[in-house]
Amino acid sequence: MFLSGFLGRFGPLAPISSARAATHLIAIALVFLPAAGRAADYAGPLFDAHLHYNQEAWNGHSGPHPVEDVLARMQRNGVRAIVSNSRPNDGTHLLASSPQTRQAGVTVVPFIRLYRNRADYDNWFRDESIFEMVQSEFTKGTANGPFKGIGEFHLYDSANANGPVAKKLMAFAEDKRLVVLAHVDDVAIDLLMAHTASRGQKMRLIWAHTGIGGAPADRVDQLLAKYPPLMGELSYRPGLTCADAKGAERLCPEWRALLLKYPSRFLIGSDTWVNQRWQYYDSLMQGYRSWLGDLPPEVAKAVGWSNGARLFDLPLGGP
Repeated sequence: MFLSGFLGRFGPLAPISSARAATHLIAIALVFLPAAGRAADYAGPLFDAHLHYNQEAWNGHSGPHPVEDVLARMQRNGVRAIVSNSRPNDGTHLLASSPQTRQAGVTVVPFIRLYRNRADYDNWFRDESIFEMVQSEFTKGTANGPFKGIGEFHLYDSANANGPVAKKLMAFAEDKRLVVLAHVDDVAIDLLMAHTASRGQKMRLIWAHTGIGGAPADRVDQLLAKYPPLMGELSYRPGLTCADAKGAERLCPEWRALLLKYPSRFLIGSDTWVNQRWQYYDSLMQGYRSWLGDLPPEVAKAVGWSNGARLFDLPLGGP
């Protein structure tokens, strides 16, 4: 089949001996077959839909990762837009308002984080001062425009989704058309969606890590079908990739099938929650480019760029 296809494309070969013919065929196979078997890395723009610029990264402009450092990391990796959510929100204000950000060609989509400090992580869902802070930040906006979302927030027990502030924030986000970034398990997805007027049918929620606890692919499938606006962000997702025969990370079959079934519902992210993640930013983005290359080009661009761009009304073709 390979020979007939080759002849059909390039015309008949000149008469040669059987031995020479075998040698030619081996050479042809070595040239063409590896190229056909290797997927090229995705080379388009990237939308980092889960990025933190926390205090320890910049520390009042003089930390280990000042604005120029993190922007350089984004630029050399083709990251053209980010969802920024930071502890405290000062980091996001800094990125959103910096002239360097605009010069770097990076669009900042600012989210209001619920954490003023680490003590807020496990108490925000019942702390009324958090709701007041979110309302105040939303009213002020950033120097470069309004906030577009709320989160990332954690719920270490899914029952905390029923906390009084959690309920009010979900209703507030839907009313103001804010996107929510939630680090929760699959049970909490149902609980959070129940607090919205549309029962989750209009609530735009990004599921951080698409369930870092490892909800199986069929459960993810069920939730995507149940809540049409729900999107999955893929950093730290257990079982997403598998090593191939050469040790390269590729999409595991069940996840490749899920991305092909829901090509408009997934996003990528760096989750730079500690400084070490900034140090490995290049390899994180290259990892995404590698397995995105396993997908059809239009799906790769959707997951890598267009889904985030569409969600936040950015140019679909890339900046």
